[in-house]
Formats: sequence, structure tokens, C-alpha cells
Amino acid sequence: MFARSLPRLAVSLFLGSFAVCTAARACTIPVFRYALDRWESDRFRLLLPQETAAQPTMVDLLRPLRAGGRANLDIQTDRAGRVTVPTLYFPGHETTPVWSGRMDAPALAALLDSPAREEIRRHILSGSSVIWVLVDAATPAEDATAERIRRRLAFLEQAAALPIQDPNDPDSQLGPGPPLKLQFQTLRLRLGDPAEGPLLAMLAGPEKRVDASKPFAAAVFGRGRVLGSWPLSALDDAALEDACMFLIGRCSCRVKNQNPGWDILMEVDWEGRLRQASQGAVTSATVSASAPAAAPPPPAPPALPEVTRIQPPESPPAAEASSRRPWLVGAGAAVLLLALVLWLRPS
Repeated sequence: MFARSLPRLAVSLFLGSFAVCTAARACTIPVFRYALDRWESDRFRLLLPQETAAQPTMVDLLRPLRAGGRANLDIQTDRAGRVTVPTLYFPGHETTPVWSGRMDAPALAALLDSPAREEIRRHILSGSSVIWVLVDAATPAEDATAERIRRRLAFLEQAAALPIQDPNDPDSQLGPGPPLKLQFQTLRLRLGDPAEGPLLAMLAGPEKRVDASKPFAAAVFGRGRVLGSWPLSALDDAALEDACMFLIGRCSCRVKNQNPGWDILMEVDWEGRLRQASQGAVTSATVSASAPAAAPPPPAPPALPEVTRIQPPESPPAAEASSRRPWLVGAGAAVLLLALVLWLRPS
């Protein structure tokens, strides 16, 4: 019994350790949206051997990135002889390499972006709360696990709710971006996918909480931030719910480094893309409001209540009334004449 509760306990302790922060009070913005609005992506470090950095082809290759590129990446030359090949490091982790190898245009492109990162970015800019990336070998058992996770997330979408937003709170104003909504997505990747090698290493994290060669899951939100990664077998319904509820709950800590997680390397202009997403949302709302509404069908004529007509009594025919008048006149005259004779008769 205790062993079965360990995954949820681990997630709860992992998230609970960040609950006490320096913010004076919680704003009403959910964690996932606060991160998207306000947390700039941490910068990875690409360290080049001095002789590699001096090559003209390498100078030309890296010039666009050095001149204000959109990727969260710093490029440095190793003058101390610490590396013999180009090496990419996690932000703030000088001894944890993400990748190392020969640097050329295809290798650089694979470091900066990939099909899965493009899909993650699309979901984020459409307003998804969190993208659960499931990395496995597509065995029947893992297919069943992925389906269970999808069903659970669908249930949580219906059962959970975002914090009520206070439009009068100056600390709870949303930045430009997609409409605020509650939506959970899943993205399934294959273990050992060569196109996603750097991403899989980033999802596993700088502290190697999971073995990237074995099935695992990672929750991505904000501007490509990973909340955490867990062995796929340990992500039961309760642990999944705890992580989701943390991300859609009020942001109690506004300091990025005091919240759990780490960033992945992505080549994207977040400020520009969020403005576009915001304009797209406004345009859609405007078009929807200004579009002529379909003319309603003409109302059916009201059904008249059945009325029972009461017929007045029929008047006697005119001919019959005329035939009765002479008789009435004669009878009246006779009565008057009899009364006059009786009155004149001597007593």
C-alpha cells in the first residue's frame, strides 16, 4: 500500500517544496500562464574549442546567432582548453552537457529546433495549459499507459477549473498571448529518435532524474519550461493530477528560480509570437462579433385557440311577425269597445 503511494508522494513533495515563496500574496493568474507572460527562457551555453571557433565556416555559421538570435543560447569560446569538441550545457549547470560532437549546419539546426519542439510551440501559442510529452517504445503496455494518461487528462479538463480572474487586480493582468483556457495536451515521442536526441536529453533534465533511454514523461509549459520528468511507470493518475493542479492553480511564487523546473532550448521570438497570438485572438473575436448573424426563420403564426361560437337565438321571421300585428290590433280594439259599453250602461 505504501509502495503504491510513493509516486504521488514524490510528486507532492517535489511540488510542495516550492509552495513557500517570497510573494506577498498569490495573484489569480495560473502558474502556466504567469510563466508564459513573464518568465524569460534561461539561456543554454554552447562552448566551442578555440580552434573550432576561429574557423571561417564556423564564424559564418554562428554569426546570425551571435547578432541577436532568437534562441535562448549563448556562444562562448573555450580559451582554457576544457572541451575538445563543441559542447552544449544546461543553463547554470557547468558540468552537465546536453550534447557534444561535430558542429555543422545540420547539427546546429538540430540543437535549435526539431519537429517535436515545433509541435510544443504550436500548442503553447494556441493556449494549452501543459503538454505532456510521453517518451516510449510503443509497446502494447506503453500504448495502454498512454491511453490511460489521455483519458485522465480529458477527465481533468472537465472536472478542474482555472482561478477566477480579477480584472481590477493590477498584479493579475494577463500579458499578450492566446486566450486563457484550460487545456491539456499529449505528445508522444519514440525512444532513441535521432531527430529528437537533443530534446530528449533536455526533457530528462540537468540532474538526470530519469534515464532518457527508458520510457519517461515530462510536463512542458510556459516558454518551453519543463515542470519535471518521471519514469512512465511511476506516473499514476494521482501524480498526474497533482502536477496538473499545480500548473493551473494560482501562481503563489512569482520568482522563476523559486519554482520547480528547467527550460529547453528553442529558437523562437516569444514576445513577437505572443503579440501575434493576441492579435489573432482579437481578430477572431472581432470577426465573430461583426459577422452578420444568420437570419432566423420566420416565426410560425401563433396557433389560435379553438373557439366555440355561441349562436344567438334566431329572431322570428319578418313575415310571421307581420301576420300577427292585425290580430293584435283587432283584439285591442274589441277590449276597448267592451269597456266603453260597460261604462255607459245605466245602472
